Amino acid sequence: MSDKKPAGNAPKDASEVKPANQRGAARLAAVQALYQMDIGGAGVLEVVAEYEAHRLGQEVDGEQYRQADAAWFRAIVSGVVEGQRGFDPVIRGALNEDWPLSRLDATLRAILRAGAWELSAKRDVPIAVIVNEYVDVARAFFDEEEPRIVNAVLDRLARTYRGDSSVRPAHRAAADGGQPQVDPTPVPDTDDTED
Repeated sequence: MSDKKPAGNAPKDASEVKPANQRGAARLAAVQALYQMDIGGAGVLEVVAEYEAHRLGQEVDGEQYRQADAAWFRAIVSGVVEGQRGFDPVIRGALNEDWPLSRLDATLRAILRAGAWELSAKRDVPIAVIVNEYVDVARAFFDEEEPRIVNAVLDRLARTYRGDSSVRPAHRAAADGGQPQVDPTPVPDTDDTED
């Protein structure tokens, strides 16, 4: 892992980060909330209430939080909390053997868990959109290695949650503006080769 991450879960300098839409801002805030819950042990209701009242679209410590889709934010946070026991073994299986989930930075774990939830629960959102959004979230906190890890792991998770046939068409569809056809039946990953 790189050592170029800022302290805590604060994003890097805002001038280095690509601006987000309201769902993108909700994803970023959800990752920060999940990090806060993981590190501080706060409960989901307490953290969601704090973010909605004091962070989403607000100025905090001189930093302006972007306006976020509050419903999307709540859905991600509550979905990850409810499904974490199911997501963690799947994420562990998508990681290289030498990087167990427990060894990952708490922010990276939060990003992967949020991406796993969205891939499994929001089948109307194209895979390429989910992967790209969470890679952008990773870039807000990390340089080089971690965004590549997020890309690779979420690609593997997409194969698990949406089946092999849905991964490449989603990426092509995003490139040409079309909607991919997604088979909702999970297909086990039998191809161990990297693309």
